[in-house]
Parts: sequence; structure tokens; C-alpha cells
Amino acid sequence: MAAGGAPAGDAVAAALPAGACDCHVHVVGEQAAYPMLPDRPYTAGPATVADLRGHMGRLGLARAVIVQPSFYGTDNRLLVDSLAAMRGDGRGVAVLAEDVSDATLGELHDAGVRGVRINLESVGASDPEAVVRAFGAWAGRLRGQGWHIQTYASLDAIAAAAPRLRGLGLPVVLDHFSTIPARLGLGDARVREVLDLVGSGAAYVKLSGSYRINQGATAQQVTALARAFLAANPERAVWASDWPHTSRAPGKLPTEVSPYRDIDPRGLREEIDTWLPETDLRVQVLVSNPARLYGF
Repeated sequence: MAAGGAPAGDAVAAALPAGACDCHVHVVGEQAAYPMLPDRPYTAGPATVADLRGHMGRLGLARAVIVQPSFYGTDNRLLVDSLAAMRGDGRGVAVLAEDVSDATLGELHDAGVRGVRINLESVGASDPEAVVRAFGAWAGRLRGQGWHIQTYASLDAIAAAAPRLRGLGLPVVLDHFSTIPARLGLGDARVREVLDLVGSGAAYVKLSGSYRINQGATAQQVTALARAFLAANPERAVWASDWPHTSRAPGKLPTEVSPYRDIDPRGLREEIDTWLPETDLRVQVLVSNPARLYGF
């Protein structure tokens, strides 16, 4: 069984557009070489670049964006090594300390990093003031460098912070449907605020990790949310698998390995086909938007 739960031999039929990109994946190394934070919230098993290539091959993907997992903190060595192994087919999103040097930022850029990740949801600091402070600390340094700020924060925090995120001068990228529960109606004021933020062009949204937002929702409600973002601004949406589908297993200690979610790649392809049925839209979301955002 390959990392992410899919049998290595399972192939998904029908080609995706040339240059199709998975915009949110993780690579996890052996702890002897790439130790995790001692106070991490959970532990994931190895998921190598070879495993990632297998995942990409099953779906017919050409490119991938590797996102630094929270359990590595600001140690981006594995991210840099993984990008080198991707030989131009990968870009990275790093987790950085606010006092990181300009020289280090330059080295990361040369390695293929194009964004900084601010994971407020995982640490529970998801109030709007925390979002604004965290984004403001980076905007001045990254503006004009071809980078963006990616965030995993609560719907309430993003909705409340949205008016102040429009003037940052660099893109904001919202993880996993901006964590909007799919069962919420599209008329919800917070949902409208986030849709308007994407509609304004100030933010991109990742149509990714539907299992993170579908608690109690139907597939139709998830599709309706995806289509609402696409209707708001098709130039500000990207697709991602969230491979290898990390999870915090109930009853496991933080230092015990939590198994990955068992996600069938055929289900991921069905989501692409359902959310992006039009050929032009599929090229826009899978190829053109990632190329612009990540500099492929």
C-alpha cells in the first residue's frame, strides 16, 4: 500500500491537461535524517518523493507544490531536498521564522520556494487579529518577489480579516476551501466575505481536502461550494489533492505514527471531473493559474 492509501498499481484513466499541477502535497522523511519537532501535534509516516511521483503518475499530473508540514516547524531542509529531487517539476511553500535572513530567503527562492505558510488553525491561534498581524509581518518583505502568503485558518478569522487582506500587495492563498464547512449555505455572511475576497483577486483558494470540510455535508454541497469559488473568480482557484492525506488518529500519542487517510485516487479524479467539467476551466485551474502563482 503506497503512502496516502492508494495501491501503487491503481491507474486513473483519461489524461489531464499537459502541465497539470497538484498544488498541495507533503513529503515526509525518515526521522533519523529529518527529525520532527519534539512537541509536534502528531506524527506521520514516510512519504517520499518517489511516492509522490507515483501519486502524480496515477492521476496524470506533471507538477506539484510541496508544502512544509507543521511537524517540521521552520526546518525546511527536507522541502529543499525534495524540490531538488523534483528537477523543476516542483515548487515549495516554506514555514519560516519572522527573523529569517534575506540571504536565506534568496536561497529558498533559488531552490524553488514561492510562498510562506502561516498555519494558524493547527496551533489554535485563528482570531482575525492574529491573521492580520501574521500577514502584515511578511507582506513588506515578500512584496514584489513573486512570493505569496498561504494560510490555514478558520472561516471566522479569514472572513473577519478579509477587508484588511485586500491591500497587502501580494497574493493570499487560502488552504482547503478556506475551511468553509460545505454544509453552510452560500448565503452565509462569512462565506460571502471569503467569496468576495477571492472575487476581488486578492486571494486564491485551493479546492483541496474536501474530506476536511464535508462533515455532515453531501457531495452536492461540496460541489456547490467549489463552483461558487469558480464563479467568483476562475483565475483565483487551484486544485490540490492534499496527498498523502495526513490525519491525527484518535488515541494516538503525538509521537506515535498516525496512519494516512485511505483516499482512492479515482475519487480525486471524480472531484476534478465534477468541479471542473469544462475543458477551458480545467486548463485554467490545473495549468494556467498554478503556473502564474508558483512561477512554473
